[in-house]
Amino acid sequence: MENYLILVNNKESPVHKKDVALLDMVKTSNSDFHLLQNNKGYEVNLLKADYLKKTLKISVNGNVYNIEIKDEFDQQVQKMGLLAVPSQKVNSIKAPMPGLIVEIMVKEGQEVSEGTPLLVLSAMKMENVILSQGDGIIKSVTIKKDDTVEKGQLIIEME
Repeated sequence: MENYLILVNNKESPVHKKDVALLDMVKTSNSDFHLLQNNKGYEVNLLKADYLKKTLKISVNGNVYNIEIKDEFDQQVQKMGLLAVPSQKVNSIKAPMPGLIVEIMVKEGQEVSEGTPLLVLSAMKMENVILSQGDGIIKSVTIKKDDTVEKGQLIIEME
């Protein structure tokens, strides 16, 4: 696969790697470029870049565009469905491994969102922060600090 998949304002366009290499573009400052395409000149300004997420926000002759770049690996991962997130609600948090509860960061009745730290589990000389996998309210905390838990043991119930 020799193509990038470029999403410009969420509209997909395949672009061949050779076409990118052939662009007639000159950098005029840290974030400004001059592009010549089909005998037309374009002033391109890089407004924002997140290279890890492969996203850019650019201005071309004053028009702003949000760009996402998917290389051949990103496209393969998407095709295989590895980025699909199940939409089921998590009602129970179970210990992912045997270990010792070092700290509990939530209490019953507390509202949490996805990514909220729930507790710290020490296992194999490493401390692991267990995060909420979704939004909800803590229904019950079935463990306390310094408890030893087994893999798969229910530790927190959510609603």
